[in-house]
Amino acid sequence: MVLNEIGIMQKERKYDLSERLIEFSVSVIRLSDKVFKTSAGVYLSGQLVRSGTAPALLYGEAQSAESRNDFIHKVKILLKELRETKNNLRIIRAVPLIDDVAQIDAIIQENDELISIFVASVETAKKNQQRK
Repeated sequence: MVLNEIGIMQKERKYDLSERLIEFSVSVIRLSDKVFKTSAGVYLSGQLVRSGTAPALLYGEAQSAESRNDFIHKVKILLKELRETKNNLRIIRAVPLIDDVAQIDAIIQENDELISIFVASVETAKKNQQRK
């Protein structure tokens, strides 16, 4: 048990996916600020910010889905954004368009873990839908 921000005892949440997605977005934004300001760097860092922050926003939409189909659809869009982010990171690393290429590897690892989580979420939602 832990105290929340207003002093009420709550169970500690060991796995807050929303917070994890926000932290991922912050990492992507910080990385994008370090991308070289070449024409390719400016273009790719802009794309990176858009695709890398979208999953946190889309997750909020998925949590408010109107149906199981709507949830699945929103999570599939979220997955597309994560995959776009990974490819963008791989291009930035391959050129390279940043001094600290190792920083990209940590973000790619988190990206891969998030993809795995949401693929499993879609599969679970589909199985639950078939049961009804």
